[in-house]
Amino acid sequence: MTSPSEAGPLTAAQVEALLAGIAGQRIAVVGDLMLDRYLVGEATRLSPEAPVPVVSITERREALGGAANVAANVVAFGGTARLVGVLGDDVAGSALRARLLATGLSDDGVLTMPARPTTVKTRIIARGQQLIRVDEESDAPLEGAALNALIRRAESAVADSDALVLEDYDKGVLVPALIATAIAAASSRKIPIIVDPKYRNFFAFAGATVFKPNRPELARALGATVDAARLEALPGLRQRLNVTHLLVTLGAEGMLLVGGEGAMTRIAAQSREVFDVSGAGDTVTSWLAGALSAGASLLDAARLANLAAGVEVGKQGVAVVTPEEVRAAVG
Repeated sequence: MTSPSEAGPLTAAQVEALLAGIAGQRIAVVGDLMLDRYLVGEATRLSPEAPVPVVSITERREALGGAANVAANVVAFGGTARLVGVLGDDVAGSALRARLLATGLSDDGVLTMPARPTTVKTRIIARGQQLIRVDEESDAPLEGAALNALIRRAESAVADSDALVLEDYDKGVLVPALIATAIAAASSRKIPIIVDPKYRNFFAFAGATVFKPNRPELARALGATVDAARLEALPGLRQRLNVTHLLVTLGAEGMLLVGGEGAMTRIAAQSREVFDVSGAGDTVTSWLAGALSAGASLLDAARLANLAAGVEVGKQGVAVVTPEEVRAAVG
């Protein structure tokens, strides 16, 4: 097997050209919507009830998560997002919908389901460290009238977009029928299809332009640890998935791009102080979609997304990245 080639960083001029291209792009984002809550405080003593810290909360904040965070990043780089997903008829759903509108996102493609809770991830943080995360959610697969309604929303979003993102967090929204319909609609318009997968439907995204798993997702699919000794399995996996390109995010080791001919290219991670990796994958997905929709090569799009992710991990919690921040990060 030929060793992966190494891709150098983008120049400032290349970054400027890419940033000019992504502004104004229209991205359909279909997937799991989440509300990320942060309870920040001080932990100075242990509870007398159990060997756990007592956290005195001094700050509360909320952010868009999952597919909603991908859409928020599209807005942040100057694009337009057509967001499709479901919310519960609850307080969290109202808060998430209000935050969408405040971010500049339309909620036309968002379906309210009274019998389903809004997905909420609550993180408790003290001294800059996450102590625990509490999840409130249902991961039951969509079906029946709700599924049909969401399929119609997805088709409408794709009909007026320059790229499609399928953002799967295994919360039951991206079921095979919705996946197949959205991919068929995007394929008929010949627009890029970017998939951020999870485990349940890992092999259900045939026809995607770029399939972007992270290391744990890929390891689970392969049934083996993903490291330098397992790279020979990746071209075969791309063929098994029936996708055009495979882009594996490897955390501190950067990214690995597997092309249609089986050629592999390694993209080094940006050298920065990592504060919090939450949301980094969403940043990669959104910026990758923006650049591809504007006609960038996959390698340049991946390098731009890698640069944006390097900015995001330097922030606390899930956050968006702006073109100004990417410009400042070009070394």
